[in-house]
Amino acid sequence: MIKLQEIFKNKLGNVLNVYCTAGYPQLDSTLQIIDTLQNNGADIIELGMPYSDPLADGPVIQQSSLVALENGMTIATLFSQLKQRSSEGKAAIILMGYMNPVLQYGFEKFCKDAAEVGIAGLILPDLPEYEYETEYGAIIKKYGLDFIFLVTPETSQERVRRLDSLSSGFLYAVSSSSTTGNEKDFNAVEKYLERLKSLNLKNPILVGFGIKDKETFTTTCKYANGAIIGTAYIKALEGVKNIEQATKTFLEGILK
Repeated sequence: MIKLQEIFKNKLGNVLNVYCTAGYPQLDSTLQIIDTLQNNGADIIELGMPYSDPLADGPVIQQSSLVALENGMTIATLFSQLKQRSSEGKAAIILMGYMNPVLQYGFEKFCKDAAEVGIAGLILPDLPEYEYETEYGAIIKKYGLDFIFLVTPETSQERVRRLDSLSSGFLYAVSSSSTTGNEKDFNAVEKYLERLKSLNLKNPILVGFGIKDKETFTTTCKYANGAIIGTAYIKALEGVKNIEQATKTFLEGILK
């Protein structure tokens, strides 16, 4: 398992986390996407576990989730696919999803199985802080998984520090209080990121929501350790026949 701490130790800035929905565009696309992303510069791969009611996701990622569900993707199927990986690779893999399907799977079984297939960390936006502290955090730590909390421009300084103290791996800075994929006012985003940077937090900061190209990635990385790109990559995969070439072209546009 490649740990998130290794990624940030070896790369102090411009860390690229790419989100993709497991089971999209085809049920068996996931392993190919993982390999292609890490071979072309992604440092972290965030696998979205498709869910029928993804609260934080915009229409593009919501649609990719519906397609993945129609393709037959489940948590059990995803873990079965990840077991088939022939080599570990150089990117850390994290899972992003929602509590309902995880609880249906069984929370401890989920954490155990995730650790066994090389998952480094979890993002579960609808897991409340209190429940994390009193019930689920201990299970997550038992299996050596990092847990990433999200903060927004509206999160108070006190709460940012609190969520930073509970997080490990990195802190997810949502660029604005909206769903993924929406256009952002980057002047306002820069002021918010400057404020976060001034707090000298424990965890590295990755910024998500609205990062879509070289310009927004480069701008964001001036104030944070890196950025998360999701919607733009999902769009780049729509209708393509050659996932490898589409991914390579997309990442070259961000990193070169």
